[in-house]
Amino acid sequence: MLITYNNLRASYLCRKASCLPFVKILNICCSEIFSTMKEIKVKGVSSMSTLVSDEQSRIPQPESVDDGYPSLDVQFTPEIEKKYVHRVYDAIAPHFSSTRFSKWPKVASFLSSLPSGSLVLDAGCGNGKYLGLNSDCFFIGCDISSPLIKICADKGHEVSVADAVNLPYRTGFGDAAISIAVLHHLSTENRRKKAIEELIRTVKKGGLVLITVWAVEQEDRSLLSKWTPLTQKHVEEWIGPGSPRVRSSPSSPRLESIPEAEENSLGEHVKDSKESSTKRLPETTSGYASVASCDVENVNNQQEYFVPWHLPYHRAEISGASACALANGLARKDDKKGAVVYNRYYHVFSEGELESLVSGMDNAVIVDRFFDKSNWCIILEKTL
Repeated sequence: MLITYNNLRASYLCRKASCLPFVKILNICCSEIFSTMKEIKVKGVSSMSTLVSDEQSRIPQPESVDDGYPSLDVQFTPEIEKKYVHRVYDAIAPHFSSTRFSKWPKVASFLSSLPSGSLVLDAGCGNGKYLGLNSDCFFIGCDISSPLIKICADKGHEVSVADAVNLPYRTGFGDAAISIAVLHHLSTENRRKKAIEELIRTVKKGGLVLITVWAVEQEDRSLLSKWTPLTQKHVEEWIGPGSPRVRSSPSSPRLESIPEAEENSLGEHVKDSKESSTKRLPETTSGYASVASCDVENVNNQQEYFVPWHLPYHRAEISGASACALANGLARKDDKKGAVVYNRYYHVFSEGELESLVSGMDNAVIVDRFFDKSNWCIILEKTL
């Protein structure tokens, strides 16, 4: 059945009134260059199970040009994101979801402040912990990970598989939008800026957008030894206009640590980490060299990192993805901890960096900015 956006919104009102279950996944109709979505095809949860198991059903991603650099088109996903973001979250989805239940007070406060009847778009919704937080609002979520979307759908949420730089919603569709801990997984400045432009595009004039990202400036200073900084040599493999780079300026902020994001070494929820910051850096991972041999100043100025996720052996073979990852060198075993170790790509943000991505955008203004739980956060208002 094909429905329009207006019909889709009307269906929310009907569902709200009748309390009938209404779970769907949006099938994005797009051309080879990701043209704007023309229609939505509604499918049930049973169809979604097929989607999750079929690797080919993922949103099509054009191949990068093999000339030493990826395409500068922001909608072409760089290999580093495919391997160390998309595939990792697909593999760890059930375990990751089990650790994601605590709501950040600032995000909860933002959602609770929205007017009754607001349509809220959650781009990068993960396991959907914020979907439905305000019972007086309507929520739609999307994420690049099909297994995470399956988890959301099983909870009865309205969700779709979609890319943060190419959201499947028409312009001015929502009343508000959130992007919680998503932009730091995008590997180029242009892609991070495009994701913000998409969030602004999809809300109405006067609509609010909340964005949070991991910060360079950290409250817990004991975590640096757990991360693998990317060296200049590797960064150069995808360097280009708007691409990530090692910051070597003496004025660059020091990277003391990166948030564990409510997980311990096995991904579990913890409140404090007391491990010494003097441990050695993690070992080299599948060609992505650590900076153990680099000078200390360069390490402290890093913004591009691999952050490990330890998937316990008893959770590792749920889908067989871990066996494939080990065979392909995308993960390694840690027998001491009894876990398969995946590395997730992160670009951690320095103070003012998030605001600088918005500067020059003539259709939105920053109405608030704050530092919360080792994250930089901004709230935007669409003006045009």
